Amino acid sequence: MTTNSKKLDTISPDSKITRKDFWKCYRRSLTLDSSWNYERMQNLAYAYTMAPIIHRLYKDDKEKKSQALKRHLEFMSVTPHISTLLVGISGAMEEEKSKNEAFDEKSINAVKSSLMGPVSGIGDSFFWGTLKLIAAGVGIALSSQGNIMGPILFLLIINIPHFILRYICLDKGFKYGTQFFKDVSSSNIVSKIMEAASMLGLMVIGGMTASNVALELSITVGSGKWAEPIQTYFDQIMPCMLPAIIFGIIYWLLGKKIKTTTILISVIVISIILAALGIV
Repeated sequence: MTTNSKKLDTISPDSKITRKDFWKCYRRSLTLDSSWNYERMQNLAYAYTMAPIIHRLYKDDKEKKSQALKRHLEFMSVTPHISTLLVGISGAMEEEKSKNEAFDEKSINAVKSSLMGPVSGIGDSFFWGTLKLIAAGVGIALSSQGNIMGPILFLLIINIPHFILRYICLDKGFKYGTQFFKDVSSSNIVSKIMEAASMLGLMVIGGMTASNVALELSITVGSGKWAEPIQTYFDQIMPCMLPAIIFGIIYWLLGKKIKTTTILISVIVISIILAALGIV
């Protein structure tokens, strides 16, 4: 009875890694950017995340435990939300190394390094390029109306998919090891996801430009009761034309490597001057 309960407590029947270790890794992965440094970026927190697995696999051999921890102090840079896929794959490879002395330990870091780019490509496109924009659009729209649900929905839209994917990636990484990403790469799904996420992100940016960038001219054309704001004519030509032009100018300035702070301060100053002159 004791043996069966012990087996049920592991992530798979032939593994030493327990569900307790699994959840420790999951929680520790949330700290991935907490000790970021310019030399090796996320390496310290990654080694911290791997520590429960390493302790389980090499708990009776301090020397091997030390070597394993040093292996994971190499350079690490990956989208934090799905970093657990690499943790799971590294854990599966570490377990193979603990069982087979002939296993090439250098392959652990080699595989990890080769997967950082593709995993980050998917993660950055989905989380930073798409989901964050959608969450910001919803949050800003509600917050501008004084609705408390603005910041709440902003956090929920980002974090509900984030926590679910963090769990799935860790689980699949442990179960399938390097084979998981080989199957994904062979199906060309990585490039498809990145392309779809980029398209969705551009659509969201376009929608946010129309709804959150405001510019209305106060100047009127004509006299007396026939006077009409010039903004009316712009709207008849194309709704939200002026916000689109402003967005295009700012985008062009960013392409010219003008600092973001310089652009923001300039927009504020120009807006104050135009408002004082009664133009907007």
